[in-house]
Amino acid sequence: MLLIFRYPIGDLRLPHLVKWVTDTLDIDISKSMHAKSYIEEDKYAKPNIILDIFKKIISLKISYSTKVIDRVVRAHGQTLHDIYLLRTGVIKRIPDVVLWPKCHDDVVKIVGFANEFNIVVIPFGGGTAVSGATECPVEENRPIISLDTSQMNKILWLDRENLVACCESGIIGQDLERELGKFGFTTGHEPDSYEFSSLGGWVATRASGMKKNIYGNIEDLLVHVKVVTPKGVLEKNCQVPRLSCGPDFNHIIMGSEGSLGVITEVAIKIRPLPQCRKYGSIVFPNFEMGVKCMREIAKHKLQPASIRFMDNDQFKLGLILKPEQSYFEYIVDELKKLYVTRIQGFDSEQMCVMTLLFESDEKSVKNNEDRIYKIAANFGGIPAGVKNGERGYMLTFVIAYLR
Repeated sequence: MLLIFRYPIGDLRLPHLVKWVTDTLDIDISKSMHAKSYIEEDKYAKPNIILDIFKKIISLKISYSTKVIDRVVRAHGQTLHDIYLLRTGVIKRIPDVVLWPKCHDDVVKIVGFANEFNIVVIPFGGGTAVSGATECPVEENRPIISLDTSQMNKILWLDRENLVACCESGIIGQDLERELGKFGFTTGHEPDSYEFSSLGGWVATRASGMKKNIYGNIEDLLVHVKVVTPKGVLEKNCQVPRLSCGPDFNHIIMGSEGSLGVITEVAIKIRPLPQCRKYGSIVFPNFEMGVKCMREIAKHKLQPASIRFMDNDQFKLGLILKPEQSYFEYIVDELKKLYVTRIQGFDSEQMCVMTLLFESDEKSVKNNEDRIYKIAANFGGIPAGVKNGERGYMLTFVIAYLR
């Protein structure tokens, strides 16, 4: 059974959002454009595969599909253009067949077969691409295979002593974190797509995470990667953090967007789960003061897991995305607003907010917190609470849902 775990805001009712969209974007929501409720199969071409090739695909003994719905789902990423096409039109070129390998050896078979018969292979992970990497070229006349890695989703081994875990490339970010958490570990890598994106996709797109300050980006976490290419399987011949001679193989693969081969296995650094995790936020009277504060924090090399500064428009959007409140919560929020605007004299059309996330042991978190809040006070910053910090952190994840 497939379980989908959404972000905390994913299933909440947001009562203020419609009015904000109407006023800010000048959209008449009474004139809605309804999306198509089904895929119009007759508008898509039949698979471009001759019978002999199809028989060869069957002989691989790997799960496959030529259904239009399966092919369309893997013919797009998550750009606004992709979403618009799905709602209103037809994707001009889609894969001819989808294959679901279950392990590295299955991928070797598929790539070898495709190379022999001059067939295009497009790797497909979580489908969150915004670079066009999953799109099929309209002018491509050769058969196209979409190689879906979703069934390659196991943690192969975990080295507690050296803090390294090796996983199949198709494991989804949130699943990886959940399973590692059972052993008391985390990758700390949290791109805004990690609800759906895969480990192999992180490597292929050279992903950056929300908590890169202490955990690093994918280039800081990657220890070893195995890639299947038409010329054979490529990987470093030893698993060490760094080699002092020659080009770095990992850096050749990172950011390749699946163009050089299919990533099948990834060894990645892990860390023990943090003892303490705490959100925070600071309101500034204007953008300039907030930027100066950020620079001062950087000079002191203070690095919480995440520190983000949002301008006035983003700040307002964060307020709009508040879920339904109880009467007591509403009164508390109004009092806070009164304090900031009337007593402190902040202009609601200029004020900005810094959101913070601290992860470490309790002593380090407390020390980091105290120092950052002290610096912020020198630039007119006022602590705005844990809830606002958490909501601000989630704002990045919400963007996809707003579409």
